[in-house]
Amino acid sequence: MAGLAVVEVSSKVDFALSEDHRMVQRIAREFAEREVLPHIKDHDEQGLFDQGHVRRMGELGLLGICLPEKYGGMGLDYISLAVACEELERVDTSLRVVLSVHIGLSSLGILQWGSEEQRLRYLPDLAQGRRIGAFGLTEPNAGTDVAAMETTAVRDGDHYVLNGEKTWISLADVGDTFLVFAYTDKTRKHNGISAFIVERGTPGFSSSSIHGKLGVRAGNTGSFVLEDCPVSAANMLGNEGEGFKIAMSCLDNGRFTVAAGATGLIQACIDASVKYANERQSFGVPLAKHQLVQRMISHMVRDVEASRLLVYRAGWLKNAGKRNTRETALAKWYATCASFEAASNAIQIHGAYGYSNEYPVERYLRNSKGAVIYEGTREILEVMIGSYALGLREDKPIRRMLPGWPYTDGEDL
Repeated sequence: MAGLAVVEVSSKVDFALSEDHRMVQRIAREFAEREVLPHIKDHDEQGLFDQGHVRRMGELGLLGICLPEKYGGMGLDYISLAVACEELERVDTSLRVVLSVHIGLSSLGILQWGSEEQRLRYLPDLAQGRRIGAFGLTEPNAGTDVAAMETTAVRDGDHYVLNGEKTWISLADVGDTFLVFAYTDKTRKHNGISAFIVERGTPGFSSSSIHGKLGVRAGNTGSFVLEDCPVSAANMLGNEGEGFKIAMSCLDNGRFTVAAGATGLIQACIDASVKYANERQSFGVPLAKHQLVQRMISHMVRDVEASRLLVYRAGWLKNAGKRNTRETALAKWYATCASFEAASNAIQIHGAYGYSNEYPVERYLRNSKGAVIYEGTREILEVMIGSYALGLREDKPIRRMLPGWPYTDGEDL
């Protein structure tokens, strides 16, 4: 079957963004600052998810940024995806979440594990924003412990019947195409999990939104239920029993985007803190003259630079079609923890004003807390990195790697 070949990418170290990267940076920044920033405070207060922003992201090509042109995407590399995530989260995390879920967890999962028929059927609509992708792994009683999931898929002729509930699902109430994970053989534990592409409108599928979240209030988060939901066997992603591997590979992509977004949030904290410190007077001089304020901002600068380098390193490996689980986990762990600290210090610099939504830094803190939980908690990532260092964990080859960039026609993945 003709597919996408992994190609060699130059090993030359180059820290400069390419013209394509700068184009993406400009598009994402202008969209976020001109069309979202004027409304984000109100949307956050109201818990309003603006689907118009998602449609606009599709029109700008952001929803297919690193998908091959063959499937309707922009055909750009994974660093481009990182740049877009960073710029979007500088304004609000909810924008980056759309790319994380729609591209990182959903579309790239289909690109990596789907048959050519599945890619041609789903990716063009996803790349153009005609359909929104989502990802269903977490359950009421199963988060980090994936094997504790209870959703089942029972074969019945040419289809499977799915039953179960997924929760804390980003884009749950607005998504159209869901990657859903379910047990096809619970006796095999992790090796008995399979992945399915489930479309909204399938009988037995229903969704609802979660309200009262601490952060990312302008994003849609919810649950969906599968009640005797029939899914064609042709909609199984990969082979039966490969679901856990597929989920973990998708999480590699999701963690990459979360790390890139957290880098943008640190930059937003720097921007806000520098502006306020230069404007606010304390003891007869600008806050910027006080050394402990300088110290907090210097830590932000250190962390944004380190986070960006970790993200770009992981992106370089993705471009080369190489396994990057360790590097992506490290980037996600460092950047998200650093963004939480940066947001806390930004509030400290703003003093009492930072404690109100008159300034955006309180929203940054609320939003940053989610990132140290979802897509792999800081604790599980810390254990992962320690296990790699101690030789207790190693990455085994998987049947299909995400295709390297630039994309070329060639042998099957």
